[in-house]
Amino acid sequence: MSYLTIIITFIFIIFVSASFAVGGGGDINISSDIISFQNSTLWSLIVGAILAFVLGFGMGANDVSNAFGTSVGSKVLTLKQAYILASIFETLGAIFVGYNVTDTMRKSVVVLSEYENNPKALLFGQIAILGGCSGWLMIATFAELPVSTTHSVVGATIGFSFMMKGMSSIQWWEVGKIGKHTIAVVRDVVQRNGSILSHPQLAFNKRLEFDGKIRTHLDGSFLIENTHSLPGDNYITIPLGNDKKNGKQICRSISELPEKYGGNLVNENNKIRRSRNRGISEAESVLSVTNYVSQQLELSPRGFFHWLLPAHDRKEDPKTLQLFSSIQVFTACFAGFAHGSNDVSNAIAPLTAMIAIYREMSVQQEEPTPIYVLLYGVFAMCVGLCVLGHKVIKTVGQRMSSIHAASGFTIEFGAAVTALLASKAGLPISTTHCLVGSVVSVGCIKSGEGIKWSIFRNVVFSWLVTLPVAAIIAAGNS
Repeated sequence: MSYLTIIITFIFIIFVSASFAVGGGGDINISSDIISFQNSTLWSLIVGAILAFVLGFGMGANDVSNAFGTSVGSKVLTLKQAYILASIFETLGAIFVGYNVTDTMRKSVVVLSEYENNPKALLFGQIAILGGCSGWLMIATFAELPVSTTHSVVGATIGFSFMMKGMSSIQWWEVGKIGKHTIAVVRDVVQRNGSILSHPQLAFNKRLEFDGKIRTHLDGSFLIENTHSLPGDNYITIPLGNDKKNGKQICRSISELPEKYGGNLVNENNKIRRSRNRGISEAESVLSVTNYVSQQLELSPRGFFHWLLPAHDRKEDPKTLQLFSSIQVFTACFAGFAHGSNDVSNAIAPLTAMIAIYREMSVQQEEPTPIYVLLYGVFAMCVGLCVLGHKVIKTVGQRMSSIHAASGFTIEFGAAVTALLASKAGLPISTTHCLVGSVVSVGCIKSGEGIKWSIFRNVVFSWLVTLPVAAIIAAGNS
């Protein structure tokens, strides 16, 4: 079955759902004022529906591509398989969980009471929001930059409401809760790869103590376990560093242990683990030192950082990676479900608000989110994914970091759990930030090439300008 068949199926579902929703509502008493209001604003509803499709199209080309980019990048899924799975699980996520986020986006960013006496202003403002979001998303997609739809919608909403009613019409507390996720991701990356490289005590400002039952990888080089009950003056000093001289000293210090404490204390059953300390060439003996006293180690900044993270040049088992291939299909579906539960709601929130205001002539929007509107948003996203999704998939799944099945599983699972929990709590977080943050975190510690920081720099820049650019475009449309 081709992905075009999936799209045709969704068209059928949308029209069937819409017919049930419109026909099953019972008798509604409509006053002459509402009829007059609807006649004068029908054109705006039509324009809003078109712009909502464009926004959903842009989000499918950008955000959905983020969710499945790692699976395609690791070659677990082909593009067509990703399109089909995205269509199915984005729909399920939007239907079962997405309404929570829709209510947050259309009711919690703007102070609705400011528009109580002028519902037309809020109705027309949704057109400005849709125009600002869709315009910026299309620009970012053609530039192959994964940006946040959540921040696009919030930024456009701020721009429109600021132009119409001023600062007092915006719920800044809610905006702050949504926007802080970008700051958190950028701050974490800067700390991890900036100051901590030279001054790790900024994040770990204390001495490290290692005692009994803790497995201690000194500079990633060897393993000491079950250490206890030797006199306090019986200890060895292990030099830390990343050169051949220090590597030889470490090996010499270890070799003295059998002479100092007796052969019965040393069990040569394992291997000393090789690490980023390349001064130690293929260490061959394995030491499990028992009955050793608790000791304090003061690590050099660079030595501690090397001890903290696994070696980049370590070898990975191909059989293990093959095992994760089938598991990553599951996490890809999970990521699609989580994305549908969160970001579909962002695309259709302005259209949902327009429909509620159009039918009730009230800014309070008491009606729940119609199922056919959610399906309409999913359909637009699937079309965008199939047409332009390959652009952002290359950035997330191939250009930013080298991804295999095991790392792809970790990336998708972490991002999906975060997005799904946020959706259940009604928080419109950015799944783009979740996924790209996972890519960066895993890329920093896994073996291979790591992260291409020039690509990530461009992505972070696009995150930072998303909210103000969408706000400016929406303000101009207002």
